[in-house]
Amino acid sequence: MRGLGRQYHWKDINERIYKKFKNTTPIAGFYTFTTRAAFVMDLDVVKDIMIKQFQSFTDRGLFHNERDDPLTANLLFLDGERWRVLRHKVSPVFTTGKMKFMFPTVVQVGERLEPACLKFINSEDGSGIVEAKDLCARYTTDVIGYCAFGIECCSLKDPQQLFYIMSKRALLENNLGSLGVAFRGSFPKLARRLHMKDTVADVENFFLGTVRETVRYREENSIQRSDFMNLLLELKNNRVIKNETGDEFVNLTFNEIAAQAFLFLVAGSETSSNTMVFALYELALHQEVQDRARAEVQTVFEACNGEMVYETMSQMKYLKQVIDETLRLHTPLPVLNRHALEDYPVPGHPKYVIRKDMPVIIPAICLHRDEQYYPYPDVFNPDNFTPEQVALRDPVLYLPFGDGPRNCIGLRFAKMQMMVGLSLLLSKFKFTICERTPVPMKYDKENFMLTPEKDLYLKVSRI
Repeated sequence: MRGLGRQYHWKDINERIYKKFKNTTPIAGFYTFTTRAAFVMDLDVVKDIMIKQFQSFTDRGLFHNERDDPLTANLLFLDGERWRVLRHKVSPVFTTGKMKFMFPTVVQVGERLEPACLKFINSEDGSGIVEAKDLCARYTTDVIGYCAFGIECCSLKDPQQLFYIMSKRALLENNLGSLGVAFRGSFPKLARRLHMKDTVADVENFFLGTVRETVRYREENSIQRSDFMNLLLELKNNRVIKNETGDEFVNLTFNEIAAQAFLFLVAGSETSSNTMVFALYELALHQEVQDRARAEVQTVFEACNGEMVYETMSQMKYLKQVIDETLRLHTPLPVLNRHALEDYPVPGHPKYVIRKDMPVIIPAICLHRDEQYYPYPDVFNPDNFTPEQVALRDPVLYLPFGDGPRNCIGLRFAKMQMMVGLSLLLSKFKFTICERTPVPMKYDKENFMLTPEKDLYLKVSRI
């Protein structure tokens, strides 16, 4: 792992292991400090871990400290029965019906992208140069501010909004430093005994206070809104809501509400905004793809008399391919983490056993960029996701949201906010590269997720 965070991104380390051992062994291994980890390359083993033998790999094994760091007690980090119970409680919030419920709120925020872009076009120098990372981050932060915290953030109008500033700090800052992060990742139980916590104190206080005030105001004034917070409050107040299989769930605590809202922010904001940035970057480089996507969006909008409703998204098939291809090429989380709860002998390979308590790495981005599965894997090509091409591939070869019972619970919401944001931008504006656009683009080596290394500037012009 020498050079990680300085010379290399975590993605680069994984690609090196994958290329060295693929076709020679179903799994490889490496050490983090003194902890052995299994690196899985065989597709059948991937399916076993994520789906068929899920009961042996239900945990992610990521650090959380519910007592000292309450915002880490969320679905991403929790393990065992705590995760299982909370997943069942929260799953009704993410049904298709609930997405329709929140859709108008997302569109309301998305419509603010137009005046935000016009500010760059009508600036004093008239250059129309926009920093795409900031624009997309403000959009997704505003969406999640509305839907998860029940507040009107408006950073698309004013980037100095406190909620936006604190959201950026939540994503960029932690208490531990790089060595502390590596330590608690390798020794999570010991880190909890030492009362280690990730979240910076004033960031924690801000978001706990924001949720507490939102809950108080809504309950005292009987406020009902079409958002995620409203649905969580229904669970808190013993109102029964159902998931898609008809199961009924009740009773969320305040800390559970706050932790899930915080997860919505840190997981849903940066991953979605970065995907939108990468999509705009690729569309700026591939004008023929941008023109085709825009033509589709405009045709759909015209058929709906300019009104965007939930059902219009299903008609934007090519734009969906653009997003899917962006997620393949620039996978937000390069790897998926699991933790073995018992020994797992690798089927057909008696020499290989994933031992109990061993961390497991599934290198999603390596599968996504393997020429055996995707021709010309480093080339942006939305035709990789035509219905015909998708039908030819094993579903486990596309893992931006994971798979199986522990997949990303918010994938429908993530897709919805990306579709809304990109369709509204493409319907009004054209994006091209400029002198300040980094070509080729590099990833930030200090960030575990894939994010551009530097500000990503594009030229925006009115259609």
